Amino acid sequence: MRSMALILLGSLVLLTTGCATSTATKGQTYPEMYIEKPVAILVVPAINHSTAADAPILYESTVNEPLSNAGFYVLPIEVTNRFLRNEGFTDGETLADIPPQKFAEPFGADAILYVTIDKWDTNYYVIGGNVVVGASFLLKSCKTGATLWSYQDEIPVDTSGDSGGGLVGLIIATAINTGMQDYVPVARNVNLMTLQSIPFGKYHNQHDKDQAQTIKLGKIPPN
Repeated sequence: MRSMALILLGSLVLLTTGCATSTATKGQTYPEMYIEKPVAILVVPAINHSTAADAPILYESTVNEPLSNAGFYVLPIEVTNRFLRNEGFTDGETLADIPPQKFAEPFGADAILYVTIDKWDTNYYVIGGNVVVGASFLLKSCKTGATLWSYQDEIPVDTSGDSGGGLVGLIIATAINTGMQDYVPVARNVNLMTLQSIPFGKYHNQHDKDQAQTIKLGKIPPN
C-alpha cells in the first residue's frame, strides 16, 4: 500500500513539473525586453523552408497589425523591403548573418524581427482538415545583437467545412476549404497567436505592467 502511494505521489510530482514547464510569466521569460524597451521594429523578409512559395508574403501582409496592436511602431514593410532589395538583399537568408546593429542607423530601428517558416502543410482527412504552420520568431536588439524575444511552435488552423449537407457534404466542403483555402486568415491567426507572448510595447496601455502575465511557451525556449 505504501509503495503504491509513493508511486502515485511520484507520478503527481512528474505531472506537476511537466505542466509547470509549459507556461511562465513574461518577465521571467523575456527580461531583456523590459530592460531595452524597443519601440521601432524592422520586419525583414522571412526565410522560407516550407513548400508554400507564398508563405513569406502571407506572413508579411498580416504581421503589421498584431505588432502595432501590441504597442510597437512597425517600420513600413513595403518601403524597407524595397530599400533592402536595392541594397542586394533579396530574401531573409541573405540577412541572417548580418549583425542587427548594422540596421540601426539606416532605419532608426530598435529591434529586428526575423522569421523562419519551417512548415506550411495542408492536411485533408475524412471529416475535417487543417493547415499546420510551423514557424520560429526572433526579435533581436539593434544595440547589442542579443535576442529580446523568441518563439517557435507548430500551429494548426482548422479548415473544416460546414456539416449542413451531412457527411458527404462535409467531406466535399472540407476538401474544397482545405485545397482552396484563403490563406490570409491562416497567416493572420498564426501571427496573432504567436505574438500573444511578446511583452507589450510603448504604445500599449499595459506597457511595462505585464511582467506577471502568464504565457504559453513555444517548443524552444528563448536564447
